[in-house]
Amino acid sequence: MSDRMQKITDESEVSTTELATVLGVSARRVQQMAQDGTIPTCRKGCFRLADSVQRYVKFLSDGPMDEEDKKLEKTRRVAETTMKASKATIAKLEAEELKGTMHRAEDVAALTEDMVYTIRGALNALPGRLAVDVAAVSTPAEASEVIRKEVSKVMRELAGYHYDPKKYEERVRERRDWSERDSDDE
Repeated sequence: MSDRMQKITDESEVSTTELATVLGVSARRVQQMAQDGTIPTCRKGCFRLADSVQRYVKFLSDGPMDEEDKKLEKTRRVAETTMKASKATIAKLEAEELKGTMHRAEDVAALTEDMVYTIRGALNALPGRLAVDVAAVSTPAEASEVIRKEVSKVMRELAGYHYDPKKYEERVRERRDWSERDSDDE
């Protein structure tokens, strides 16, 4: 009689692969059950066949999870669903940003700041542009007219300041380049 044709006793030992075959599960599943204590090992990579089969049957008949495990599993599933929904939302927002139909608040703030500096520069330049012309007139009405014309000129220049999707696109490309460089550095 060969070694494999031995009589099975309470002390018979089998490998992970052999136990997986007997139980009808994968070897990885047997390893998982050993890690969580469902089926104990008698030594590394070996199991007592009779005890392991009995414990597996009890595990299946008791239900694989108690109430706490079921709550944890439900919480895990909810968390996974939330994570997937969040990733989908992020992907959608990134696509809208790339199409130029949505802008990040930081980009809007930066371009608004640029516009404010443009206005500030134009207004700060007014005294220098007006000083000689106002000094050359003799009446307050003439001074007022010179100032009004210059202010109107500044307002026309500012009215030409318009939404430029290319500026937003440039910021998005810069940010993507930075994030790609940062991920390459890691």
